Amino acid sequence: MKYFSFLLAILFCSSRSKSLEEKCFIQENENYFNGSEIEEPFNIEEIIKNKPDYLEITKLKKYRSFKIDSIESSNARYDLQKSERYLKDQDSLYSDFDKNFFNQFEYSFKQISGNSKYALGRNGLGFWLLEIKNEKASAYFLGLSFSHYYFNKIQGGPIIQDGFLRLEGSLVKIVKVSGLPGYDDYSALDDGKLFKIKLEDLIKDSDQDGFNDIFENSFGLDPDKKDTDDDGIDDFHDHNPLFKSEKNKFTELYEVLISQHLGIVKENLDKMSYFILPYETDCDYFENIDPDAKVLIMPTEKSKQPYYVQVTDIFNDGYSKFKKDDKNPNLFYIHESGGGGIVDYSVEFKNEVWILKNVGGIVY
Repeated sequence: MKYFSFLLAILFCSSRSKSLEEKCFIQENENYFNGSEIEEPFNIEEIIKNKPDYLEITKLKKYRSFKIDSIESSNARYDLQKSERYLKDQDSLYSDFDKNFFNQFEYSFKQISGNSKYALGRNGLGFWLLEIKNEKASAYFLGLSFSHYYFNKIQGGPIIQDGFLRLEGSLVKIVKVSGLPGYDDYSALDDGKLFKIKLEDLIKDSDQDGFNDIFENSFGLDPDKKDTDDDGIDDFHDHNPLFKSEKNKFTELYEVLISQHLGIVKENLDKMSYFILPYETDCDYFENIDPDAKVLIMPTEKSKQPYYVQVTDIFNDGYSKFKKDDKNPNLFYIHESGGGGIVDYSVEFKNEVWILKNVGGIVY
């Protein structure tokens, strides 16, 4: 019996080791990046069918069309004077939001209501309602994909009214621009929409951890549990809330790779609660990192991702599996993808420290 148990333990460890090998290291005849398949954009019926229950959508009788709004905002973006004026307006009009949110968002639609200040924020994860109340700043995730929902740059009224967040806009689809990787454009599916969310639904935080329920449901956290991964750190303060962190040389390597791009942001990370980097990986080493910045780590298989992640293009950066060097067991190769292209690194573990060298790549 003891022999049988010992044999099972060996088989289990062997299976786990093989799995880890396959998930983290390049196998023979395997590419660094397999690339994501380009999926067909949703149509109106699919968007409406899959819209969150808390969202109300009504048709406006009088509205600003997507075409007019998008053309004007596009012209302003490429007009130097208008662009400079926009940046000055961001600095002056939203200085109180920047003071509290440390440049984590792009802001629009500032509104003062009683002792609260509101604005719509957008970062790499999506749209947020920002609130400063009695000098306390909070951000509430909308859970509405920027792949499907477009909010007009000019609104016909206040965004907070009668206990609702109200945003005018359109249902849209993303159009990939040929020859320009990473560049997306939009096409309207249905104009003249009013999107409404009850404030009580938006601010609901069942586990009182600092993230609203919509955020936690959108990214696979447990809205009824402060500490999703049971590591003793609540989700709001955990830098890797979906997985327990472990220390080994490969988790340290991923931490080094991520940290090298944080730049001047790094000194304010403890104040930047909503600066969160999303990644896709099935590698245990990557899943178990404890980085300087907050991360959300998703499985690479779409069907295993939360619905919001499946339909929203939030992954701008990523890392390939490791390729082993044939001669040096401490030398590996890895690709890093980003908005500007792909960087090739050789990484060597020497004297208990990782030495990174840029050895090439592709610039888009």
